[in-house]
Amino acid sequence: MTTHTPEPPFRWRSVAVPAFGPTALASLGTGAIIPVLPLRAGELGASAPVAALVAALLGVGQLVAVLPAGALVARIGERRALLWATAVDVVALAVAGLAQSVWLLAVTAMITGMSTAVLFLARHGFMIDAIPSHLRARGMSTLGGAMRIGVFIGPLLAAAAMSVAGTAAAWAVASVASAAAFALVLTMPELGDDGRHSDDGPAPVLRVLRAHRRVLLTLGLVVAVISALRQLRTTVLPLWADHIGLDPVQVALVFAVGGLVEVFLFYPAGWAMDHFGRMWIAVPLVVIISTALVLLPLVVSLPALIAVTVAMAVGNGLGAGIVMTLGADVAPTLDRAQFLGGWRMCGEIGHAGGPLLLSALVGVVSLAAASVTLGVIGLAMVAFIVRWVGDLDRQRARS
Repeated sequence: MTTHTPEPPFRWRSVAVPAFGPTALASLGTGAIIPVLPLRAGELGASAPVAALVAALLGVGQLVAVLPAGALVARIGERRALLWATAVDVVALAVAGLAQSVWLLAVTAMITGMSTAVLFLARHGFMIDAIPSHLRARGMSTLGGAMRIGVFIGPLLAAAAMSVAGTAAAWAVASVASAAAFALVLTMPELGDDGRHSDDGPAPVLRVLRAHRRVLLTLGLVVAVISALRQLRTTVLPLWADHIGLDPVQVALVFAVGGLVEVFLFYPAGWAMDHFGRMWIAVPLVVIISTALVLLPLVVSLPALIAVTVAMAVGNGLGAGIVMTLGADVAPTLDRAQFLGGWRMCGEIGHAGGPLLLSALVGVVSLAAASVTLGVIGLAMVAFIVRWVGDLDRQRARS
């Protein structure tokens, strides 16, 4: 008679440092430079439009690299991809801190964005293997929370460094944080490479995306909508604050309050997704942010703006890990990295598309009308989200 030894219970501390540490440190580095990147470009002689373009290159780098990142991770594995991404980021950030020309700062911003794409995709794949499925949402939400904590702390450390050594010191903070992330990745195990691709090697990315096009065109659209709404808040709130006459210090205070709210919500949101299903977070997230967009034109004072910001922060905080959780739920074992590249592309399309749509609407109608229009579009998508995320929850319950 064969006896089976039960598997030991999962312990969060067994993966806490390798799972969340590199992400928090890398996000700290990104958070240190995001607020000052256009300012540094201006110091180097860039006009306001060029400085804005330099700042946008971080996001452009992520967008253009996300599909190649999937192919890279499929070929060399998550751990090696993380090592390469963090190593390249350390060099790019160090060069940026020493840059004396706008074009060099722009190139390094693009490289940092591309490194970030590789890092986040590889972290996503690592977490799928490292966290048991019944704790998946909590793991992914905690990963999202680690990103938020890093982005919250990064500007504070950068401000302290800049008060001593000037704007370029922010890149020193970021470079040290990325180097620490590299050191932590060295301690990580390589998980689950067996069975990731066929005997012929990794499949081409486009072939994998075609094979999973139904998922990408349904749940992928859900992810694009969620990502667009979450990114819209970071664009429309400062514009509306300026519209009602608030100064930059007040705007910074408003965002700090929102960031603090988000930090306290990521783990409860993950718990709720694990216990009740993904739909019970996806729908409130979309409803809350969309409703706040509809109500934004009624805001005429600082307290009212704080209230709307907190509401959006609640929605955003609830969704700290939902994109990664949904991706983990539907990701195949075979050619998983390539699929995750396409999955993250859906999110990046929403991430870039939301502010671009806002910009296009503002060129035609007022900011108030644009905000209401986008909020109504978000609310109209709720039925679609209920349909497809609800189907996924039912499939998970059956399995």
